[in-house]
Amino acid sequence: MAAGVQDRRRGTRVRVWDRTTRWFHWINVICVLALATLGLGILNHDALGLPAEGEVLLKTLHVYVGYVFVLNLAWRLVWAFFGSPTARWGAILPFRRGFLAQLRNYWSTGRVGATGREVGHSPPGRLMVTILLAILLTQSITGLVLAGTDLYKPPFGASIASWVTEGRGGAAELMNRSSEFRDSERYAEMRALRKPVKETHEWMFYLLLGAIVMHIAGVVYGEFHTKNGLISAMITGWQSRPSSGESDSP
Repeated sequence: MAAGVQDRRRGTRVRVWDRTTRWFHWINVICVLALATLGLGILNHDALGLPAEGEVLLKTLHVYVGYVFVLNLAWRLVWAFFGSPTARWGAILPFRRGFLAQLRNYWSTGRVGATGREVGHSPPGRLMVTILLAILLTQSITGLVLAGTDLYKPPFGASIASWVTEGRGGAAELMNRSSEFRDSERYAEMRALRKPVKETHEWMFYLLLGAIVMHIAGVVYGEFHTKNGLISAMITGWQSRPSSGESDSP
């Protein structure tokens, strides 16, 4: 069915999310779930009774899933310049002219605009997307730094390994817990620089969990409040709208 074609049983169906946006969303969901599970295992490795090898395995898996997460997020940021209208920056960030008026109108009427039929994110949805993107981007950057300072993984691992060994060793030697090639002073400096990054990564993880709960609650509320198929739209790309003659009100 073409966008905007009437269906007597379902009202008007409009195309909301393009395929790339939907793929990003669900890949991101899977990655965040996996990263959260592995991260909690890492944070609680002592309570779980994991040996050192088990902790390293969890960290390694965390890094590899993190690479998928970072690449997926990077592609979404690029797609915001070239994607469909609802996928672009102007439609997902709360910086367009008149946004505050739209937000006030939405909270007072429950509608996005005068007709209540605009597609894409609602004003509160834009705020939530902005928060989520900021947290995800922070997690990506800090995660890559931690991968380089802990497991000496790309993209920073080789440079960090060379720094702490004064060029006399690499990641393999450092991962074997060997101090033969490690300069103790440089290693201490590296760990000191790593500490605030690690703390930021952990705090952002808890903020992300809270933001996810708020996001899910908002989607569920919108699903039952507007009955426009917000959840199914992220699967099919289509969203139902009242046909002409039906009430626009939520």
